[in-house]
Amino acid sequence: MSQATQTAEHRQTLTLNEDLENYFANTIIPQLFVDANLILRKFTPPAMKQFTLTQDDIGRSITEVIDNIRYPTLIQNIEEVIATGITLEKEVQTLDLRWFQMNILPYKVFKENSTNGVIITFVDITSRIKTLKDLEKLNADNSIFLYSFSHDIKQPLSVLALLPDAMEYAFENKNKEYFTENINKLNRAVISIKKNVQELTALITANEQHTDPERVNIENIYEDVILTLKDEIYKYNIDIKTEFHTSEIFFSRKNLRSILFNLLNNAIKYRSTERPLCIVVKTEIIDRYIRLSVIDNGIGISSKFHNVIFERYSRVDKNISGAGLGLYIIRTMIENSGGKVEVESKEGGGATFNVYFK
Repeated sequence: MSQATQTAEHRQTLTLNEDLENYFANTIIPQLFVDANLILRKFTPPAMKQFTLTQDDIGRSITEVIDNIRYPTLIQNIEEVIATGITLEKEVQTLDLRWFQMNILPYKVFKENSTNGVIITFVDITSRIKTLKDLEKLNADNSIFLYSFSHDIKQPLSVLALLPDAMEYAFENKNKEYFTENINKLNRAVISIKKNVQELTALITANEQHTDPERVNIENIYEDVILTLKDEIYKYNIDIKTEFHTSEIFFSRKNLRSILFNLLNNAIKYRSTERPLCIVVKTEIIDRYIRLSVIDNGIGISSKFHNVIFERYSRVDKNISGAGLGLYIIRTMIENSGGKVEVESKEGGGATFNVYFK
């Protein structure tokens, strides 16, 4: 090879190195160059900032400098790419809870047809992950609303189904008082169905349910639920006591009503035939939570069912009517808002449901 040819190739190599240095110095993407011996050879300034690297880290093993990445199989994946020459893509999370699309690309030496290391590229996808999670939560919330709607509308529909016979009986026997009582039941059922339909219509037209938290008064929602369950309370001579030590929370009004309705309705359905039903509704501040407790002296729940009862379509007693959605709806609503729900109960000893609002 002539001296002129060697000089030209040397200049070309210098130019390529300068281009590479300029690229690494000016790119906004965190990138690492790791050789076949897992030694860190170069990194871009964004990588220095993201992974707290310094120039002293050049020449060190990658195992010593990448502790900031929540990705336990990084070394194995680097070795895999070096061995196969195939690019690998992963979504990883760093210790500061940011998400990145990580690409491990083989650094190929074409003259030798070999892979002499990898270039690891990190693209920030935190906002994309957040958007996806928001969409997932929205879809989950919409599903919960539809379950809640179908569950809540059953009670007034059941009332409507029984009214024709009751009103016909009252008419034939000229029982004005009984007729008036059933007219009132009809009105309450229609109002309840109308509310549910309005909320469903709003969900369809606005593509979102009314679950934005607002300042609501638990006592007011409780009174509304008691009015809905008035007939059952009177029929079974239920004694309900309240101990409200705190009343206002930030929560979805509709969801709070659904939670209270389901807990009280369950207490009525699972009452004991051996004693009058007594229910206590209680609120208090516990640590960082407002705790709503519904306590009854009903048939109770065996400890082996304590987790099962919160699953969708779960029904412990098949002889008692229900779709097995009430407690599932409660748990999902509460957990989606950062709270929790717990049960304390034993078979034959009543039940206490504690709902913790964050």
